[in-house]
Parts: sequence; C-alpha cells; structure tokens
Amino acid sequence: MRPAPAAESVIAEELAAVRPGLLPGYAAELPGARAAVLTRLWRALAYEPLPFVTGRESGAHGLALRLADGRRLRGPHADPYATAAYVTVVHLDRERYDDPARLLGALGGPGTAGFAAELAHSVASLALSRAGARQRGREEWPAEDPAGGGSGKDWEWERRVTDGHPFHPGCRSRPGFSVAEQLAYGPEHGPVVELGTVPVPAADCLVSGHWPAELRDGGRLLLPVHPWQAAHVLKRPYDVWRPARPLMSLRTLALPGGPHVKTALSARLTSSVRDISAYSVRAAAPLSAFAEDLAARTDGLLHLTRTLGAVTAHSPDLAALLREPPEVYAGPGERVVPVAALATTSLPGRPGWLAEFARLALTVGLRLLELGVALEAHGQNLLVVLAADGTPLRLVYRDLADIRVSPARLSRHGIAPPALTGRLITDDPTALRRKLFGSLVCGALAGTAGSAHALATALETALPALPATPDLPALRASPLPVKALTLMRLSPAGTGDVWTELPQPRAVAHRAGAGPAGRERS
Repeated sequence: MRPAPAAESVIAEELAAVRPGLLPGYAAELPGARAAVLTRLWRALAYEPLPFVTGRESGAHGLALRLADGRRLRGPHADPYATAAYVTVVHLDRERYDDPARLLGALGGPGTAGFAAELAHSVASLALSRAGARQRGREEWPAEDPAGGGSGKDWEWERRVTDGHPFHPGCRSRPGFSVAEQLAYGPEHGPVVELGTVPVPAADCLVSGHWPAELRDGGRLLLPVHPWQAAHVLKRPYDVWRPARPLMSLRTLALPGGPHVKTALSARLTSSVRDISAYSVRAAAPLSAFAEDLAARTDGLLHLTRTLGAVTAHSPDLAALLREPPEVYAGPGERVVPVAALATTSLPGRPGWLAEFARLALTVGLRLLELGVALEAHGQNLLVVLAADGTPLRLVYRDLADIRVSPARLSRHGIAPPALTGRLITDDPTALRRKLFGSLVCGALAGTAGSAHALATALETALPALPATPDLPALRASPLPVKALTLMRLSPAGTGDVWTELPQPRAVAHRAGAGPAGRERS
C-alpha cells in the first residue's frame, strides 16, 4: 500500500476532529484528485519552457521528455486544452508515479520542494472540496441546465466550481487554511461568512470613489475584513458586520441584496498573494468611470461592473473594494452565470452552443482590443447573460484590476485614456494580445470546451463570423500565448508573469486524432 503524503494525512486528521462524517468521502476522492492535479502538471511539463526539460519526443505510445540529468519521463500525449483528468500515472525511468507532489519532488531542481508541498496541499484540498460537494448534493444548487429553472444567484453558481483553476496544478492549494477554515470559508462548501470591520482614522486612509455612510463612524472609516485575514495576518479584533456568501476568488463575497466586497486575503492561492495594493485602490475610480464609457461602445454586448468605492489603510493587508453585483445586468427571465461554472452545466454539450458563445466572447474581446483595452477575461472575471433557454445574450466583466490599456490605440479612436500610469498601461501589441488571448481563448473558452477537439470545432465555426480587426490574424494563425503557470511558481519571487505558447487547438486535435476528451467532474 502506498504511504499517504503528509498533506493528505494532515487533512484527514483534522477532518476526523471537525467533520468525521466526511472522512469516507474524502478518502474516496483522493485518487481522482491526484489524477486531476497530475494532469495539470503534465500539461506544464509538456508545454512550458522548464529548465530541467531539454527535449520532447512524441511517438505512437505517448510523449517522452528528456531531462537535463539524462533521465526520461514518459506519459500520454498531452492535450493542453483538456480539463478531464486523463493522466493517472507517468514513468520516470523505471519508477511509476501517480502523485504529482512525489513526481515533482523526484524531478528536483530550484523551487521544486516548495511547489511540491503546494501540489500535495492542492490534491488534499481538492479531495476535500469534492467530498463536501458530493455529501451536500445539489439540492441547494441551481438547476444543472440554466433553462431548467432555479434562482441562479451568482454565488450559487460559483460554489459549483469545486476544482478551482482548470489548468493550474495548484488549483486548490490553500496554504495556511486549516480544514475547519476551508469548510468555513471555501465557496464550494456552501458557508455563510460573517464579515467584520476594522476602524481606521479617515486621515490614515486612501479612498477612491464613494465610501458609504454605513462604513463610516465619525472621523473613522470602517474597512471590511475577512475573518481569516483578521486572525492570521492582522491579528487584531474586529466588529462583526454582515453575513455574506464567498465567491470563487475566496476573498470576494456577495452581500445579500448588496454589493460584492473584495477583501484583502494575504494568502497564496494558485499563483498570487491576494492582497490589495494601493495602486489598485487609486486606480479603482478612474477605471470604473472609464469602463462605463467603454461598455457603451460595444452595442450592448458587454457590461462592466462598477467599483462603487475602494479604500486602503496604506497597507495591502488592510484594504477593501465594493463592487456592483453582476446580477443587476440580468433582465426578466435572464440569469448571469460565471464562465467557470458553465462546465458544470449541460450547455457546452448542446449542438452549436459553444460556437455561439465563442463568437460572442471573441467579438467583444477583439472589439475592445482594437479600441485599446485588453480584458483579462478568464472564467472567474467573465460572466455570460443567458436567456431563459440558455442562449448566450451578453457578457458581464468584473474586476478591472489587471486589464491592460493602450493610450495609443484609444487616442486613434478618439477616446481619452484614463488618468493612470503603471502596470496597466502599455502600447505593446504582444502584451495586449497575451492578456486577452491567454485569458479568453486558453482560459475561459478552453475551460468551457474541455478539450482541443471541442475548442477547435467551436473556433472553426466562430472565427469566420468575427469582425476583421487588426488582431484577428494573430488569433487565427499564430501559436496561442498562455501563462507558464508552473514555471512562474518555480521562478524567484517577483519575476512576474512568464509566458509560453500553445499550438492551435486544431493542430492538437489533428495530431491526437481524437474526439472530445470529456470534462472533469466539478
């Protein structure tokens, strides 16, 4: 019998203390969780420019990697657009590996030890998430098919996404969160979180936009705080404010009948520490005003949620944003669904639906890119407004904190650039295309399609109907840009985004000679 990795054992011990009834389900989900994370890691090994991989050879029986130390790593052909857990075992020389953390530890090299620990935690937390979802069942969730009824609140859709990022090996890594805290704060576990507030003298704060009277107390501002942040980072008491439902990002929560609250959460989730910089707070109001003008130029196909107010106590660990909920953009009989949740519905399997959605998303994305704005349109930021029968009608985009804005392109179209400098501003066409194509095509659309074959089929139908913008040829013919997510985690802190390229989906599908690979259960 294989020994249980430390993270799996630790979570099992904690689970026995706080939710023993979940232990059998957790144990049953572990093999599938290992395969899910191993599949994501295999994608990175097959396509990212990792320094310890010196060559790749594709043959009749799969893919073989030559390593810098002379060893060979063998596994199946890699579909970089697949979300199904199709990699259950790989072989490093004569050794068999079915656990991603053990494999990465065996590969060795700078940064691998720390990232291997994250992968072990990702596996264990993913098994916990799936077990909790299975035990709770779907009686509290919206109907599987958006045409089938159900209230479909945004937070209800978001808690269906049990598996996190569809392509990041650290998809469910939550270092610093105990089992009790995952159950209390993870959206997939269906909790209600009691948000708190911390008072800070107004003179000590930077405010952008309007800060509501409810969060003011004389000369002090009341800053919303996440309970985990208060306990582990701020280490100070707070006043209980209002109950809220956590969204996919964990640190953003939906207030009943009110705005979404983005809180600082100084924990590393997937690639980034989720605090809120002073730059983001300062940019919030001008970006929000700019977004309203921008949305008006999309012929009603896109809504951009407004940031109502933002504040920081001049610390990334104590800051918050209040954002308009996407639901306000749904008309009678319509519902707004985060794109990451589409894979949990029957919609992508309907004939022609994926192509229709791809045409809508790419039309909007390319039009904005031509004007001078590249959205980071991954499945968490991008939402789709669906008609009662599931037809995709319009898009909603939230969280402008990491878009890219080209003053030169805006000026060519007679649009005044927002009064901003810094990382959001660039005229580099490569940087602009990476931001949009990497998030939308290799992220949102690929995650919804579930395989290179399904994505290629949708794109082949959608592309001829797209507007002939200057960026369209790069989307049609060039390799597609994507963040090298594993290389980024193995690189020194502060390296920033690292990019690589993926072959066009049709090339992957043709090489594999396969149909749809299916979609990972979530």
